[in-house]
Amino acid sequence: MRSSPTRVAEHREFMSEKFMDAKIVRVECYAGYKADERPACVLLNGQMVDVAEVEDRWYSPGATYFRVLLNNGERYLLCRQEAQDVWTIEAFRAANADGPAER
Repeated sequence: MRSSPTRVAEHREFMSEKFMDAKIVRVECYAGYKADERPACVLLNGQMVDVAEVEDRWYSPGATYFRVLLNNGERYLLCRQEAQDVWTIEAFRAANADGPAER
């Protein structure tokens, strides 16, 4: 079954609105037994920051979510939209001023 041009345009508009709420970000990935298996570093403010640890990962239809701890102590919730091959930042927690981020 083919989608009508109107339905495709409506879907694109919906997806554009969805991505406007989240910040699109460049992520370099480790590719093990599958492509883009897990994030390895994230481009933030013009600098690549290494992922120290992937703390959690879960799947939803069409997307994979990763809670990551970066080397700078910040935590991010990253989402990879598989159909669009786009990474977004869904949530952020700054590093503690007193030392490393708490778990």
